[in-house]
Amino acid sequence: MKPVRILFVCLGNICRSPLAEGILRHVAGDGLVDADSAGTGGWHIGDPPDHRSIAVALKHGIDIAGQRCRKVDASDFEAFDLIFAMDRSNLAHLHAMAPPKAQHKLHLFLDYALGTTHDVPDPYYEGPEGFETVYSMLLQGCRSLTGRLEERS
Repeated sequence: MKPVRILFVCLGNICRSPLAEGILRHVAGDGLVDADSAGTGGWHIGDPPDHRSIAVALKHGIDIAGQRCRKVDASDFEAFDLIFAMDRSNLAHLHAMAPPKAQHKLHLFLDYALGTTHDVPDPYYEGPEGFETVYSMLLQGCRSLTGRLEERS
């Protein structure tokens, strides 16, 4: 079975979405998923993730330092099977960008993964504890998502 192609999306692609990408790759292992991340804004294109996202990932044995930020583009709506927004604002932006035939691929991450209507908060203006909280939320969501995907395969 071919891997499920998953795109995680946040605002700048420097905090939440690259962390989610790294966590899912780590939790799911090889073969189940092909994960990527992007932002709805293009301020950080080509940059590595925020140093605090890199640090919290490394603390948990995940290296995301090689990732580079990019902006969502029109081809993503065809290329990915599932597109997860970290919050409602980015989900609305994705809905506005996506063609009608791709609307079914767009989801609020924690709603899809855990059945909650919570946003993954942006830790950008917080200290390390905010990044640790986001890491924990994303880990829980990625574990649940991996379980759902394994059941489908």
